Amino acid sequence: MDYSTIILRTLFIYFIILVILRFMGKREIGQLSVLDFVVSIMIAELAVISIENIRTPMMQTIVPIIVLSVIQITLAYVSLKSENLRKMIDGKPSILINKGKIDEEEMRKQRYNFDDLMVQLRQSKIRNVADVEFAILEPSGKLSVIEKTEKEKHEPNYAEKVNLPLPLILDGKVQEEQLEEIEKTSFWLRRELRKLGYKDIKKISYCSLNDNQTFFVDLKDEK
Repeated sequence: MDYSTIILRTLFIYFIILVILRFMGKREIGQLSVLDFVVSIMIAELAVISIENIRTPMMQTIVPIIVLSVIQITLAYVSLKSENLRKMIDGKPSILINKGKIDEEEMRKQRYNFDDLMVQLRQSKIRNVADVEFAILEPSGKLSVIEKTEKEKHEPNYAEKVNLPLPLILDGKVQEEQLEEIEKTSFWLRRELRKLGYKDIKKISYCSLNDNQTFFVDLKDEK
């Protein structure tokens, strides 16, 4: 095996791809659209093939890489001029929470589950769904969250007297582990919710127990 050839081909392909990625824009590195993702995978595969098969002429790799890059750059430029094409290529933002109300239908369309939602809300330092004005799933997959009001974190001992609201029901299912943490049972939860007028847990999209021992309940969308 000619290692010197492999090293030279690797360095050459590396610099070629580096230059191409610079032309394709910083978005290629930071926020990948579906088109960017597909092009990146194909370029990576072509690069690997060229490095592994040293008997393959370099032009058989470089030409497809350049063609893919031209397609990506052209479509990116045209999409700047055409909103319809941009939506078709990149997709459009989806509102998952609207004024504190979870849109389950939109979540199903986006194949986005409650665990994903809770994780991204926590990453955005959101303690409670009730505090969210809008939660928008961007085409890049990032969740943009707009809070209803700013937290009064400047108050003395704010962090000490605040506990994380416990999600007790997610998508109509009782979270037994969360109930165990507060030493309560599903029977207790059902009884408390019935007092508030919620008789069917399966109709509840999200339910949490807040700091002041009150429930926040978000019902599922009626079909």
